[in-house]
Amino acid sequence: MPLTPEEPQIHESAQGPRAAASAGRPVPTPRPVPGPRTAATPRPGRPVPGPARPAPPAASGPRTDAPAENRSDQRGEPQIQLIPAPVDGALDAAEEAVDLLLETGRAPGDVLVLTTGEPHPWAAHELSFGEDAYWAQQDTREDVFFADAASAARAATRPVVVVAVNGGSDEAVASRLPEAMGRASALLIVCGDAQRVGAVLGAGV
Repeated sequence: MPLTPEEPQIHESAQGPRAAASAGRPVPTPRPVPGPRTAATPRPGRPVPGPARPAPPAASGPRTDAPAENRSDQRGEPQIQLIPAPVDGALDAAEEAVDLLLETGRAPGDVLVLTTGEPHPWAAHELSFGEDAYWAQQDTREDVFFADAASAARAATRPVVVVAVNGGSDEAVASRLPEAMGRASALLIVCGDAQRVGAVLGAGV
């Protein structure tokens, strides 16, 4: 299966209106959380972006395209895209990929984000209200859903799965990437060390 450490690109010829990118999940009161998230709204725990977004770690030049997805591919397995990033930059690279997907027309409910190390700040925040309420949110498919890669088996399948390899042992990463792949029906994007991730993906996960 193709594996190229390149900048994310996407061809969304079959996508709906771009307005889907701005559809966020209304935050229920009285939770002290930000309002509906959009591609331009910073998530909890992330710095507010400046006028121009910096290129992700290990990028070779300016990014102009979103993650690639070949919709003409009728295989049962998702396409795999590797975005090179160091451990401490994998989460930022994953967020960049998500933002580009939303900006090019992907519905937020189409995207699942998994982390192999520290949880995403949004997942940590939502889990503070209890596991039942947290997992119930994925069923509504109103927004991007963030989860620990160790819990991937419990996550519902979505067209696009983005994995941030932001920690965890080599053994843990090797066992969790196949689970993540099983949750992606069209595209799997892995953000992490190219050599480390490539060794797993190249083994035929």
